[in-house]
Amino acid sequence: MNDDSTSRLVAGIRAWIRDAPAGAQLPSTRQLVAEYAASPVTVQKALRRLAAEGLLETRPGVGTFVRTVRPSRGPDFGWQSAALRTPRSVIPRIAGPLQTAPPGAQALHAGYPGPDLLPERLVRAALGRAARGAAATSRPPSAGLQELRAWFAAELATSTRQDLAPVTANDVVIAPGSQSALSSIFRALVAPGQALLVESPTYWGAIQAAHQAGVEPVPVPVASDGTGPDPEELDRSFRETGARAFYAQPNYANPTGAQWSLARAEEILDVVRAHGAFVVDDDWAHDFGIDTDPRPLAALDDGGHVVYLRSLTKSMSPSIRVAAVIARGPARDRILADRAAESMYVSGLLQQAALDVVSDPGWRTHLRRLREQLRDRRGLLVDSLRAHAPELQLDLVPPGGLHLWCRLPDGTDVDRLVRDCANEGVWISSGDEWFPAEPSGPHLRLTFIGPDPAGYPDAVRTIARMLAAQGS
Repeated sequence: MNDDSTSRLVAGIRAWIRDAPAGAQLPSTRQLVAEYAASPVTVQKALRRLAAEGLLETRPGVGTFVRTVRPSRGPDFGWQSAALRTPRSVIPRIAGPLQTAPPGAQALHAGYPGPDLLPERLVRAALGRAARGAAATSRPPSAGLQELRAWFAAELATSTRQDLAPVTANDVVIAPGSQSALSSIFRALVAPGQALLVESPTYWGAIQAAHQAGVEPVPVPVASDGTGPDPEELDRSFRETGARAFYAQPNYANPTGAQWSLARAEEILDVVRAHGAFVVDDDWAHDFGIDTDPRPLAALDDGGHVVYLRSLTKSMSPSIRVAAVIARGPARDRILADRAAESMYVSGLLQQAALDVVSDPGWRTHLRRLREQLRDRRGLLVDSLRAHAPELQLDLVPPGGLHLWCRLPDGTDVDRLVRDCANEGVWISSGDEWFPAEPSGPHLRLTFIGPDPAGYPDAVRTIARMLAAQGS
């Protein structure tokens, strides 16, 4: 019996425990096998899991019983508040997009594609090969495997203008996912307490990474039509704050889905150069183009102004925490030094598996198929919004990425809407988390990579119904 069957058995026994008095004896293994049509091995696995949760206790030679809850006084950790003092920055414990929806819920809030959108066969085979090879027991270089660094450099070089010097493997630093990389980049480029310019709205994880690095994220508003930040507004922000770095997502920005035009990218880069500053080009959705292809800002620069970040985690597997930072000059050296101090190196096994996947001809086949899957799912969610929730304003159908960014009617209680929808089995994300300062208005970010796309219309109807209930 597989893990799903074990989980169903656990759920059934847990329901029995809920109705049983404390200290009640559980039916014997033979009785459970007969009642649930399960194998003895599965029953034992389920009982061990419930015992680990503290719901059951086994008395050798007697039987298994519902654990008696003993009232106890919890330990007093008040002394820690005095020892820790005031926190350096306020960081949410778990962001909304990382919350796990219960089984059967329509998850329109998450940021990671489900298994049906991932190259599972390639990943499993690559992990198996890596586990049997030298990568399983050897320590990789701090900067990362040479072959993987060369692959990332070659990927960017294919987009680089012919008149510019392409990056090389020596410019690449491998990191354990983009979130860790962002923290290192911000620490390397911005001194504690100094300003970091960021698009507003922008990726919530970048806002958290900035706070964690002790730098101050300063919002630069972006246009709702997808054209990106105004170069004049960016110039003014640089002058007023004295900032030396700007964090941006020029391709399929999270959450808006916007992609800068080539002309806008050149204008932004000119402003950055004029201020002797850096721009962090977070190419998080490089593999998620739908109507267009990504245009890395780093492909327009060879002066070291652009620090480029690309991750394989979302397009390959949540378990393959592998990303690359591409930078030149002292900036690259400082980022590498920070990464080495933080984690010394990235798992060689994961690096080797990632390299095997991207080197397989099936990787390109997967990306072509993924583009069509995303186009279909995006279309279904857009059509559902227009048909069943026209009060949600959708200014841009994104040319790539994984999300739709919707403006709610003024006065909407977004937190209440999120809670009410969750109670109805529809999980959505409040747009407030994507603003580094006060939100410009009530928004939702809805993902079209959730399970059961056929359920999108019903999910949108639920959102519309819960929204209407606020006005009743």
